[in-house]
Order: sequence, then structure tokens, then C-alpha cells
Amino acid sequence: MLLAMDIGNTTISTGLYRDQKRVFEWVIQTDYDKTVDEYGVLLGQLFMMNGQLIDEVTDVMVSSVVPPLDDPIRRMFIRYFKVDPVFVGPGVKTGLNILADNPREVGSDRISNAVGALAVYEAPFIIVDFGTATTFCYVNESRQYAGGVIAPGMGIAMEALYDKASKLPKIDLAGTETVIGRNTTEAMRSGYLYGYVGQVEGIVGRINHEIGTSATVIATGEHAELLADYSRVIDHVHPHLTLDGLHVLHSKQQQ
Repeated sequence: MLLAMDIGNTTISTGLYRDQKRVFEWVIQTDYDKTVDEYGVLLGQLFMMNGQLIDEVTDVMVSSVVPPLDDPIRRMFIRYFKVDPVFVGPGVKTGLNILADNPREVGSDRISNAVGALAVYEAPFIIVDFGTATTFCYVNESRQYAGGVIAPGMGIAMEALYDKASKLPKIDLAGTETVIGRNTTEAMRSGYLYGYVGQVEGIVGRINHEIGTSATVIATGEHAELLADYSRVIDHVHPHLTLDGLHVLHSKQQQ
């Protein structure tokens, strides 16, 4: 059984794959202060609560954009799972031609997304990942990773406004039926929602204008389903694209 883990700045997503199918996925908060043992105990509890056995995990594939956690997570898997995890990075076979000026700068999550999408969708496409940052990754018709855009994420924007504007309340992101809000909460929700819908539609439109064609748009990440309901440009929602990409990358290492 494969365990795929995506370590992000805000959350850590974990997926279990048995017989080429994802059977479970969990999300926990990223915590720089947790020890090797605390992460081990937490994962062990998640396995137990879902009727899974740690001993069944034979391989671990990790995408991480949080370097300080790489060593603790590696030691946790070795100690509790008896498996030395493979981290996406130099030396890992991806089959992906990266056209960036410095391919090493491209995050392992973006590589995993591109590889996962190439296994399912026809290129060219744009992957919009709503994480701590909102990223736009363009894969061209030759199936090459051709670059992208990085913008502040929705969570960061919400926290910044709450921190800097003392009279504004802290709210949860949710859908809204009208653009014009009739109270502060409605107005803020509208601003977050339609502000990011506008960002997505604007950036996708500019990318399409630049490449001279209309690329398929795939959304993933925490807010993908919500924004897809309001956006005119999102064609597919793939909630666990990064984990599925790690699954594909694991298969490539066996070839």
C-alpha cells in the first residue's frame, strides 16, 4: 500500500492507495513544533480510527514545500512505518520536461499536480491550486511544464484583512447569492469570493491570450469546489490532484 503525503505551509494532506485506488485521505494542520513522535502518534491514530494497519504501508511518496519539516517527517516514517520515504526532488523520475529558467525552483506540489493532470487530462491545460498561495501552472500542447503564476492565497488575504482592519470580523469563506452585501459579513464574503473569481478569470484569460489558444482549466485545493461554482472558466475540479500526482510519480519510480 502506498502512502502519499503533501506537506504544505498550512496543511498536510495524506492519501492511502491500495490496488491503484485512493481509499482514504486525511488533512491535518501543518505544525512546525510537533516532534517526530507526535507526528507518528497522530498518523497512527488516524490509521486506527479508519481501520487501517500501518504495517500494510510498503511505500511512501512525499511532496514538501516546507523544508524544516522534511527531516522530522522522514524520521517519523522510518521509525513508525519502517519505510524510508521518497521526496519529490532531484533524482526522482517525473517524465516532465520543465521549461522554467531554473527547474529546481518549481515546487514539488506543482510538479505533482502537473504529472497527475497529465495522466487524466489532455494538454494544454492550466492548473489552478487554491492553497496557501494560489498558483497557476501551464502545461503546453507538447505536455511540457511551461511556467505559471503565483499569487497570495485566499486564507492569507482573509487573515491579512482581519489583522490590519480592527473593526472587521473574522469570517469563514462561503458562497453568496448577491455581489452587493447588506452587512459587513456579506460584504466581506462577496469581496473574497468574487475577488478571487475575478482573479482566476482574469489570469486565465491573460494566459490564454498569451498562448493563443483556450486551455482546459483544472482546479484543485481547499476552495476549488466553491470557486468553480461561481467561475465561468473552470472546466474540472480535481480535489486531490497533488496526492494523485504522487501516486503517478510512485508508479514511474517502479518503471
